[in-house]
Amino acid sequence: MTRTPILIDTDPGIDDALALLMAFDSAAHDVVGLTIAAGNVGLPHTVRNALKSCEVAGRGDVPVFPGAAAPLLHPAEDAGHVHGKDGFGDIGYPDPSLTAVAEHAANAIVRLAREHSGRLLLVALGPLTNLALALTLDPELPRHVDRLLVMGGAVTVHGNMTPAAEFNIGFDPEAAHIVFRAFARVELCDWEATVAHGLDHRELETWLAVGSERARFYEAISRQTRLWSEDRRGDRWYCADALAMAAALAPDGALEWVERPLAVELAGQHARGATIVDWNRQRGVADNARILRRYDQAAFEQRVRKALAAG
Repeated sequence: MTRTPILIDTDPGIDDALALLMAFDSAAHDVVGLTIAAGNVGLPHTVRNALKSCEVAGRGDVPVFPGAAAPLLHPAEDAGHVHGKDGFGDIGYPDPSLTAVAEHAANAIVRLAREHSGRLLLVALGPLTNLALALTLDPELPRHVDRLLVMGGAVTVHGNMTPAAEFNIGFDPEAAHIVFRAFARVELCDWEATVAHGLDHRELETWLAVGSERARFYEAISRQTRLWSEDRRGDRWYCADALAMAAALAPDGALEWVERPLAVELAGQHARGATIVDWNRQRGVADNARILRRYDQAAFEQRVRKALAAG
């Protein structure tokens, strides 16, 4: 079986870590690199968390490329209040034994896209700063990428960073604007799809109690975030990057996609960072977003359990 090369741009982050475990666990995919940006927390933490994820999964062969330490233009607040100040629940885990590669993430994206031209699955789980920089270096990047799947946006403007904006897009709207303008088609797993496919807290606790190294580590780093989520959001945990990764690895599990034109709002007192979908195609422009609306919940949960070595 020919394995699909997958490059993951990410800002680990609790849900990013689970998505990485899912990608590492896929026999059909070859993770060719992790390109890292600031987002959920600052770049030193996100790089360290990416390296630790590789170590826990026994994937020291996967190169980790540090990238953008800040948004393109405007400062943005991170999500340390959700993920912990270090992004991994502030449990004080030992330093990873692995080290990052010196090559900048944007350069690595350009190089790996050309090395795997026409075959690369590019999955973006964080702010799109590294991708925007890569497009500046190589405007021909989109023609080398087979699929780009982005976790981001809130397609009916029910945001989780602001009332209108989802975190990944809201953290760096200018970068998102550049990416959505450059790629003729972006597959999108947005925050609202995440909310529709939450994981039951009690079931998740049973998966995390199985005793595997991956489950033990993930239970520890996610505990603070899960408690925060249960207190504020109810009986289901919204793991955005895990759902996005399921759709990336197994698109046949999707039950409904909708294609529409999408633009990113860069201004506005209340709407900066919003993803504006032209649901009625009123502007007469081409569809550029393939939006995930429904995914097979049982298949999603099975992939999560398998990644945790929980069945």
